[in-house]
Amino acid sequence: MKYERLIIEKKEYVLLKRLLNVSGHTGDESIKTSIIKLSAELTDAKIVDNHEIPTDVVRFNSNVTISSSEGWERTIQLVMPSERNFKEGKISVLTPMGAALFGYASGDEVEWQFPSGFKKIKIRQVEQEPFYKSMDVPI
Repeated sequence: MKYERLIIEKKEYVLLKRLLNVSGHTGDESIKTSIIKLSAELTDAKIVDNHEIPTDVVRFNSNVTISSSEGWERTIQLVMPSERNFKEGKISVLTPMGAALFGYASGDEVEWQFPSGFKKIKIRQVEQEPFYKSMDVPI
């Protein structure tokens, strides 16, 4: 892990904790497993101000290029659950893929349980887009 632990911006951390609390009652076992694992990882995360977060850390609205040992590569955008759109490559932070990537950085390899089984994903590149909608409202 590039930065030794997850790095998360303060407001995004609060929002993510709220999302995890609300979604913890899902009936989908793969989502439930991912939410539990991400919640556990958050206990050791480094929480920072917006100006302190490295630009290569995956956060809300990040465009993330990932690859797997199975030989595929793709770029996705990590978004709020209400903004997910698989056809546009927008993946909710509450999906197994979204939960697996959040807080990690480019160069990191992430091992995670996906619906199709245990996989290792490499984060190739992270590009930031502003997270303007949800972060402008009081949390």
